[in-house]
Amino acid sequence: MLTCEICGEELVLDKDMKTHLLLRHMENDMGCPLCSWSGVAYNELRFHINTTHKEKQDHDGAEGRGGHSLVRPSSSPTPSTTIVDSHCKQAIGLSRSEGSEKGVANGNRFDTIGGGVSLRTSNSTLESKERMTVSPQAFSRGESGGGRAVAIVEPTSSVSTGFLRSAQDSSRPTSRHCNAEDSVGVGSAEHTTVKQKRFSSPLKEKRFSCPMCALVCTDAFILQEHVELHLLEESPAEEAVLGATSSTEAASSSNSSGGKSYECPLCSVVCGDCYSLQEHVELHLDYGTVTNAVSPGSDLRLARRLQEEEKQRRKEQEAKREAEEFKKLQRQFGVDGRGGYRKQMERTMEKAVSRGVMVPADFHNKRAEMMEALASGVDDGRTRTQGVLGALYVYYQREVRDCVHVWLSADTDHFCSSEGDKGWGCGYRNFQMLLSSLQRMEPYTTCLSEGSVPSIPRVQVLIEGAWREGLDPQGATHFNQRLQGTRAWIGATEIYALCTSLRVSARVLDFHQPTGPGDTHPRLFDWVKQYFSQTGASGARLPPRVVQTTQPPLYLQHQGHSRSIVGVEQKKNGSLCLLLLDPGCTPGDVRKLLSQDGSTVSTAVRRMRKFSGNLKHRQYQVVVVDGVLSPEEKQTRVLNSRTLQAERIP
Repeated sequence: MLTCEICGEELVLDKDMKTHLLLRHMENDMGCPLCSWSGVAYNELRFHINTTHKEKQDHDGAEGRGGHSLVRPSSSPTPSTTIVDSHCKQAIGLSRSEGSEKGVANGNRFDTIGGGVSLRTSNSTLESKERMTVSPQAFSRGESGGGRAVAIVEPTSSVSTGFLRSAQDSSRPTSRHCNAEDSVGVGSAEHTTVKQKRFSSPLKEKRFSCPMCALVCTDAFILQEHVELHLLEESPAEEAVLGATSSTEAASSSNSSGGKSYECPLCSVVCGDCYSLQEHVELHLDYGTVTNAVSPGSDLRLARRLQEEEKQRRKEQEAKREAEEFKKLQRQFGVDGRGGYRKQMERTMEKAVSRGVMVPADFHNKRAEMMEALASGVDDGRTRTQGVLGALYVYYQREVRDCVHVWLSADTDHFCSSEGDKGWGCGYRNFQMLLSSLQRMEPYTTCLSEGSVPSIPRVQVLIEGAWREGLDPQGATHFNQRLQGTRAWIGATEIYALCTSLRVSARVLDFHQPTGPGDTHPRLFDWVKQYFSQTGASGARLPPRVVQTTQPPLYLQHQGHSRSIVGVEQKKNGSLCLLLLDPGCTPGDVRKLLSQDGSTVSTAVRRMRKFSGNLKHRQYQVVVVDGVLSPEEKQTRVLNSRTLQAERIP
């Protein structure tokens, strides 16, 4: 427990003692006896009286009724000094018997504020007394009249239990005045023992800046009242809280020696003193945790408000994230408005010119050729490789020894991606491979133009035409009825709609889940083997080891890419291996199949082989072509495609 050496108040914590000293004992108790000017040092007060009230002193001295004198304390060290301004009807040097029992024994306190005299009785018991020494010069003229006298009070003890502020001005200490009729007086050579109410400390020239505005105060109490005005103006709830804390502080001042505890009116925290409680309540105000100080459900409302704000913030973040992901998907699937085949081709050639790879003359020549091909709607054939299946048939007849059976599709040309569709044109290129095979088969020549493979922009036009006929309305809505001028990816359903529009019978098979260990699809491999082997030599006892069937290739779609199945191998151990043509392969790699070098062909074939462990996507879709549609069958499939469903296996 800490005890204030000035007023005797007991505090618990060191920071509370610092706050007490700052707020209670920072300013001086010395004041002018002729006006309300106070709170200054001794030298300043003396200069003020000698200059401001010089005429008043001369007038009083001439009349002989009394005088104003300011007597400096004796050379003996004193902890503090109190100036007492007394309006006396008789000199203060009266006999002790007249007033000692009246004033000192009763512990009465006399405060004079603004010229009026008021009597106040201290509520606290003084633990020490002070002895007042009065200089004779101070009352050389005051014994004979009712003049003023200024005396120096020299305390002999520095311990006091506390002090009370004036009822009219609780924020600042005022000058103390004694009524001659009720106060206790002594002779000029004697001392009187009185109860100590308050000590003052020497003034320190300090300035206090308001933390909420630019105002600078010279007094700590003025600063405190100024800051409280800021808090009162913020909300009525804060005013109520400040009222509660001020009443608590008043109660604690009157009972400073009782050891009470104070409970916060806004929460269940209990403080050891009023100053800690005031700081705690101000924390509520600073952090905005008070919405209605008088409502018991303020904490619940605050929690609900914070919860609503958190939900709103999460919704905004979720919406922002979804918008960003949607933009990424648009960019990934080529529907972000960055242009289609022609713009990408031109941009690629411009970059080649800027790097010095292509001269401007070649740029203009290639651009003119591209524009001519786009106008005709026929692929220019620069990415086309013919004779691939014939080369594979010769290779398996001559080189391969570890295969029991090999089934190949009908003759198919390979189409690879170009600068205009790199990264998004695999679906269109696989359709070109399928179409190149169908154009060589007799049943399909009636509905397909022989020898001409449409370009990618032309394929986009054909798919949009299929949508206008009523095929796959859900897919049309997905692409907003538009493919031209975009880099949109297409899949198995778009290939089905395009084939149906061309009167080619097609089916979509959906291998929607793995059917083997390690996320493999053995059912897919078995189905492909059955598809190619069903047209083999059924009458022969032993089918040939290598068979080139009349079956068109299969369109194989999985997440992010598509390829064409042009054959299947069956090894001696019974395992199956698919032969795939990938649009991502360059023309140079595919043309290695046409080489006469066996090792070069073996390297190219090795890239085409895909075993069961190489196909581990969760879902695969296969488009199968199995004939030509009549006009009536086509119309039926158009109507059925409104709810397009694939054949699920298994």
